[in-house]
Amino acid sequence: MAEKKTAKAKTTKKESVAKKTVAKKETVKKEKKPSATKSKATKVVETKVEEKIIPVISPEFIFEVKDDEDFVFDESKYDENSSRYFEAVGRRKTSVARVRLYTKGDKEIIVNGKEIGEYFKTLPLKKTVSSSLDKMKSNDRFRITVVVKGGGINSQAEAVRHGITRALVVFNPEYRKRLRKAGFLTRDSRMKERKKFGLKRARKAPQWSKR
Repeated sequence: MAEKKTAKAKTTKKESVAKKTVAKKETVKKEKKPSATKSKATKVVETKVEEKIIPVISPEFIFEVKDDEDFVFDESKYDENSSRYFEAVGRRKTSVARVRLYTKGDKEIIVNGKEIGEYFKTLPLKKTVSSSLDKMKSNDRFRITVVVKGGGINSQAEAVRHGITRALVVFNPEYRKRLRKAGFLTRDSRMKERKKFGLKRARKAPQWSKR
């Protein structure tokens, strides 16, 4: 009887082990299914990435870049009351000047709402303002409006000259070489040095006394 019981126990153990192995196989099979779905999802994403939208450029936006030698300004395109202008900013010390060149209208220079003779009253200041125009022989070619702020009257005149030269280069890039050679395009970065503590000015010390 004891032998029969041990045989039955062995068979039950074998059956339980077989059931466990079958259950493990089923779980493995069930776990493999979501991986297959993931692979499918990745395939779908790859196909979406491969499909790129290529933008179509219309011929209206295509233009040719011409050299400086081929530059020709056509004045017939602009009316007398046109708002077309060539703008630039000039600087010197703490002065900043915004300059606009108009190809049409009265040929004059207006600074902060005044004529150049009213704003810059001395002859040297007028010459510094119009020196770049004299260099390119285009005094009676533009109507120039200037808004200048900061600094003194001398630095404002030099800032206006710097702005006019930059605007002339925007108008015609061929002017760059001659204006660069004259030194009107370089931004003069020289400023007044700040005053130091214990000194009268930036470097001047008070008089030293022995006793």
